[in-house]
Amino acid sequence: MDLFDVVVIGAGAAGMMCAIEAGKRGRSVLVVDHAAKPGEKIRISGGGRCNFTNLNASPQNFISGNPSFCISALRRYTQRDFIALVERYGIAYHEKTVGQLFCDGPSTQIVNLLLAEMRLHGVVLRLSTSVESVERIGDGFQITLSTGTVTCRSLVVASGGKSIPKMGATGFGYDLADRFGLKVTETRPALVPLTLEPGMLERMTPLAGVSVDAVVASGKTRFSEAMLFTHRGLSGPAILQISSYWREGGEITVSMVPQVNVFEELRAARSRNGRQALQTALAALLPKRLAQLIAESEPGPANLADCSDKYLRRVEAAVNQWRFKPAGSEGYRTAEVTLGGVDTHELDSRTMEAKRVPGLYFVGEVVDVTGWLGGYNFQWAWSSGWCAGQVA
Repeated sequence: MDLFDVVVIGAGAAGMMCAIEAGKRGRSVLVVDHAAKPGEKIRISGGGRCNFTNLNASPQNFISGNPSFCISALRRYTQRDFIALVERYGIAYHEKTVGQLFCDGPSTQIVNLLLAEMRLHGVVLRLSTSVESVERIGDGFQITLSTGTVTCRSLVVASGGKSIPKMGATGFGYDLADRFGLKVTETRPALVPLTLEPGMLERMTPLAGVSVDAVVASGKTRFSEAMLFTHRGLSGPAILQISSYWREGGEITVSMVPQVNVFEELRAARSRNGRQALQTALAALLPKRLAQLIAESEPGPANLADCSDKYLRRVEAAVNQWRFKPAGSEGYRTAEVTLGGVDTHELDSRTMEAKRVPGLYFVGEVVDVTGWLGGYNFQWAWSSGWCAGQVA
């Protein structure tokens, strides 16, 4: 039976960061993962370039049943701290929209950085190793693995959420929390494309591949980013962002040319050339296929000259006040993260330790802290993993 000071379940961003920090303190650390390779979500993120953090990361960019929980971790290990680590390894990066930082080269550079840091600090990594059981033994834990049994004083659960099951994602962390009597909030897919009911989807099918810079709102929450029509429904950054706030049965409002007064533009087009069709005038504001669909969905006179102001107002609403109810989402299959998780009221916000189970820690996506799209979830992984690594 092997004895370690710390066992980390999960070789993802949060788990490897925690292991590195615990190793720096001279702790003997074992990281186990059922996957064959470490950091698979890091590898596929950002189109293979890894959006590893965001310059604007702050508590306001996260969703949680306890919004103040993430403040301590994000302040103690900031985006600047991780950027400094990236720069120390000579990894070139660039900024995209709204503070998103991506590697210039492949995302495997971030994985290799973490592996190098683990080796430097003596962390043992065992892949293709599943956890079969976890038992409380005295003031520590006994973990039965597919490769044998280990014991530890501190157990860190960094097993992620349910998103992208084809990569091996499971609800293991939630089940383990429940096993030790910790509350788990409702979990659901987040940062996920939304689907449309069959009738609407059939009408929208010709738009697959069309993108617009839109403002998408659900209730009082709104995001101004690109929206993409797909053969299954709607996607793109604006839709992924709002999916974390939308609930079944709720309505979404879309403004497809938010910076334009569509009514005034159509009136001006009517004055300039009343013989042109509505579709032609709309095509000056929207992609051609989208202009055609809107013109067909709001049937009216053949020429703009015959279109009343009342009719043009209706067309304006179809463009900038499009209201609809999604049928649902594409689910965990394509969701980037899982919303909800281990209830933060069960954890110490400075250490990530379970208040009622000394020595048990939860970090990263398994916790009820979910970031916006754009590198925020990676920053939560670095920050929460760092915090647990200071004490585990």
